[in-house]
Amino acid sequence: MKILKYVMRFFLSLKTTVLLLALLLALFFVGAFVMPADEAFQLLHSIPLFEWLGEQPPSVTWWLWGCIGILAVLTLNTLFCSAESLIKKRKADQWIMIISPQIVHIGFLFMLLAHLLSSLGAFKSFGIADEGGVLTLPDGGVFEISAINVSEDAKGYIVDWSVNVDFKAGGAEKKDVLLPNKPFFERGIGIYVRDVRAYPSKEVLLEVSREPGTLWALIGGVLFMIGIIALVAFKMKRDYPVLRR
Repeated sequence: MKILKYVMRFFLSLKTTVLLLALLLALFFVGAFVMPADEAFQLLHSIPLFEWLGEQPPSVTWWLWGCIGILAVLTLNTLFCSAESLIKKRKADQWIMIISPQIVHIGFLFMLLAHLLSSLGAFKSFGIADEGGVLTLPDGGVFEISAINVSEDAKGYIVDWSVNVDFKAGGAEKKDVLLPNKPFFERGIGIYVRDVRAYPSKEVLLEVSREPGTLWALIGGVLFMIGIIALVAFKMKRDYPVLRR
């Protein structure tokens, strides 16, 4: 029982939050010097984080593992503190103001979830393709460049372009047109045209990426903003009576 009480006291303490954040900042500081000095970090954003971590020696990634561990403990600390706050103040007046900090906490947790999902399944790669070129995506889908359409002015400068594409996966086929501000999205994968060349042959520079945590990051950001606005609004209303009129 004493161990359980100690664990509960640890996770319910604001001092725990401050200590964890201080340790996290210290590891970030270390990482700011370690990353530029090691070429292994150049591939960090092209494959999922945990896949990259599994391929690197602990002597290079120890501080990243430390950050992940601290964030895991910080998540539990946030959950425990939020639950305790809601239980203690469930009968209080101005319920919206009471739960505003918890909405902020939930938004923070959703953003952590987004980063976790992206660390497990995100990737980014680049490739050059010409007309008729075919890309095989990580999920087995086939992406074909049907046509590259380039419009030029009288001086030969490119003024507009479009790329006709054909996507095939699982027996289904989807045709689409990529435009300067219109990428291609299918099955969680985004394909963007980063550059177009008309001479000596028509070619496009493509970026293929997947970010499974995007939706959760958006939800977390919206909740975080709502919580902050609600907290500020209700505190201003309470502290400045003139605003109640």
